[in-house]
Amino acid sequence: MSEEFLDFLQHKYAYVAIGEFKPGKFAEAQRLYEKAVSTYKQGFKGAFLLQKPGTDEGIAIIMWEKLEDMESNHSEMYQKILAEMTPLFAKSPVTDFYEVSSEIEGYSD
Repeated sequence: MSEEFLDFLQHKYAYVAIGEFKPGKFAEAQRLYEKAVSTYKQGFKGAFLLQKPGTDEGIAIIMWEKLEDMESNHSEMYQKILAEMTPLFAKSPVTDFYEVSSEIEGYSD
């Protein structure tokens, strides 16, 4: 089989965190999230931070080539940023991993 075909068959993984920040803390959490994501290297495929309009609730989605890549990116800098972010949560976020079973690209003009 060609390498391109094997790459096509390989699924990415998503780390998903759903949480709520203390009132008025979403912008600070967003800054720290972007700082943490900027430290990722090997296997990192992209990230999204979603905010429910008018609230401090959000969903973070971080895409990885393999689950092991996420673990290998937990640097000392990442741990420091996470320690800064933790007190901003109203309660602990719900986190989990998902295998990407479909990926559909949008159209561009």
